[in-house]
Amino acid sequence: MNHNTQTEMITTGDPSSGKKYLLPFILVVSLFFLWGMAHNLDSVLIPHLKKACDLNNRQSTLIDTSVFFAYFLMAIPAGMILKKWGYKTTMISGLLAFAFGAFLFVPAANNLSYITFLVALFIIGCGLTMLETSANPYAAILGDPAKATSRLNLAASFNGLAAMVAPMIGGLFILSGKSHTKEELAAMTEVSRNNYFLEEAASVKTPYITLGIVLLIIAVVFYFIHLPEIKTKSIDGEAKGSFFGSLRHKHLRWAVIAQFFYVGAQVCVTSFFIRMAQQGGGFDEKTAASYLAVYGFLFTAGRFAGTALLQFIASNKLLAIYAVVSILLCLVAILGQGSYVVYALGAIGFFMSIMFPTIFALGIDGIGDDTKPGSSWLIMSIVGGAILPFGMGTLIDMYGDNIQIGYSIPLVCFLFILYFGLRGYKIAHK
Repeated sequence: MNHNTQTEMITTGDPSSGKKYLLPFILVVSLFFLWGMAHNLDSVLIPHLKKACDLNNRQSTLIDTSVFFAYFLMAIPAGMILKKWGYKTTMISGLLAFAFGAFLFVPAANNLSYITFLVALFIIGCGLTMLETSANPYAAILGDPAKATSRLNLAASFNGLAAMVAPMIGGLFILSGKSHTKEELAAMTEVSRNNYFLEEAASVKTPYITLGIVLLIIAVVFYFIHLPEIKTKSIDGEAKGSFFGSLRHKHLRWAVIAQFFYVGAQVCVTSFFIRMAQQGGGFDEKTAASYLAVYGFLFTAGRFAGTALLQFIASNKLLAIYAVVSILLCLVAILGQGSYVVYALGAIGFFMSIMFPTIFALGIDGIGDDTKPGSSWLIMSIVGGAILPFGMGTLIDMYGDNIQIGYSIPLVCFLFILYFGLRGYKIAHK
């Protein structure tokens, strides 16, 4: 990695440098947790709003599409904001947009409007894009460059912690445990049926109002706290990174492709987890949510374990090993029966855990002035979370609501990640 391009000496041997970046790093870690909460609450929202708004599988995946398509549309503007106004302003803007989207859940629930829910989720996605575009590279460069991958995995571990906390909150405050077949709904009076839908939709209000208030408080804290603005500039002082020019780095191009498939795989696994636990494992809705929390625990454990393993194993090798195991677990999920299917999905959480930050760090490795635009490309690739789950929902509906066959989509995704870990990560030396 060419570290001579940085204007602030973050690799100095001064022992006080670690303390200098400790508070900023802690604040950035809080952002990883918060966007993890948003994404993992979506895993509860999908089966919940499917029920409350009477949707099919493909329609329910529009929740993912709304959030992750925002990443695609907002990535370039977020990169421009980051380049012009810096990390701090971009993070605060992201927090405010995130909060606004969360508050929109109130009118959406009151009017039982799926469209309003989708608009709210799109706005949340725009906020998350600004947070991820700024926080991921900031965590990576905020300290010794030799430890960038480990530092990013440590920060992302708290994103993983949210994967455990969010399903617990969703199970307690959002999911009612009540469900009716199509025949039972048809037998209800129109008033009773509408009241049932409104009651289901109303349960999202308290969690999202609370989340919005927390986001506003953290935005205020960010405003008053000093964050060092670490800029990547060329030696002559002129910033030379460019959006399309950054794609001259072959390993960045492959990282963008790998990230597209990773995010698609992760969202596919979690979006249908509760339905899979109900259909494949025979669990009720709340029990299925508790297993999703176990998945979150394993995802978190995988992040911390991965951070430790990266001290001894090259990041690309660990990525490849985890991809192979994930492929095998997908086969168990597709071909297995009973609770073993759910156990396989939980285990996938452990082995997916390091993939996003590792792909991200490998992608921006050695690209110097192109770090910020390169980060924008990697955030844009998150659009995989909008496209692939929609394809999975369509596939499931085509096969008569067979959730298991849908998991062939993440299996294919892990094959691409395996290739990146084996060959695509390599920096081309001219």
